[in-house]
Amino acid sequence: MSFLIGILVLVAWIWSLVDIINHEFTGNNKLLWILIVILMPVVGTILYFLLGKKNQII
Repeated sequence: MSFLIGILVLVAWIWSLVDIINHEFTGNNKLLWILIVILMPVVGTILYFLLGKKNQII
């Protein structure tokens, strides 16, 4: 069970990094989100999907 949770966390972490890299943000928000997601993988990924996606420039 913990293996499956670990795989899901890893997939979400990679997905968030790819999403950050592929989208535009204002100012230094892209660098800030990358640092948050890398330094705090679980919390940073959750925060990005809850708050960060709203800051993207389409």
